[in-house]
Amino acid sequence: MQSEVREEIVLRTQQLAKAFKALSNENRLTIYLEILRHREGVLKPDDACGCMLADIIQSLNIGAPTISHHMKELINADLIEVSKQGKFIHCRVNPDTQYALEQFFSRSGKIQLEKESDKADDPSPLSA
Repeated sequence: MQSEVREEIVLRTQQLAKAFKALSNENRLTIYLEILRHREGVLKPDDACGCMLADIIQSLNIGAPTISHHMKELINADLIEVSKQGKFIHCRVNPDTQYALEQFFSRSGKIQLEKESDKADDPSPLSA
């Protein structure tokens, strides 16, 4: 039982580390926040009139190949999910990763306090 909990913590930590690494790039963070804001965006690669992809390209002032690279990084970090329907690409925030991030940020202060109180209770010289 305890090893299952430990394994889940390790997996969650790895998931969060991948997400943080991907979001450490300003352009990827902007793209992720834009997709999050739209909750579900439809990207039209060939249409430049008011579509989400064109808006992102214009707002970031970077080209479509660079956007494509950043999208791939967000997908690899499990931050977004993409499905293709014809020439349309549907992007959604991955709810599992979003939940993990929400839990991290809502509990991070509590986790920090728990670790500090553990150190106070541990007389081991290595904990100082």
